[in-house]
Amino acid sequence: QVHLVESGGGLVQAGDSLTISCAASGRTLNYYALAWFRQAPGKEREFIAAIGWSTGNTNYADSVRGRFTIAKDNAKNTVFLQMNSLKPEDTAVYYCAADIAWKAWASYEYTYWGQGTQVTVSS
Repeated sequence: QVHLVESGGGLVQAGDSLTISCAASGRTLNYYALAWFRQAPGKEREFIAAIGWSTGNTNYADSVRGRFTIAKDNAKNTVFLQMNSLKPEDTAVYYCAADIAWKAWASYEYTYWGQGTQVTVSS
């Protein structure tokens, strides 16, 4: 069982930067992948980025590649999403997810989810 708690969302202006965090607890994260997804009102949940906890490998959606960076702090069991050059279309609830890397990396199907943090980008 992995417990995930997101934090750091808020209201920002277009062009601003924001970093959101996800603290994980409950078990060791070795061989796990941690990912960020987002869901805007009326839209399906969208994969944003993932990082392998043991390898540090990263994967990004084309929509955010070059603007968003996923990173981790092993000592704090925390994963971050740094978001630069934010656009109004980035407005969504951002969710952290975790699962065994070999199962989730290619399938984008994750078992453990946080409660989400709202990010709102005004124009």
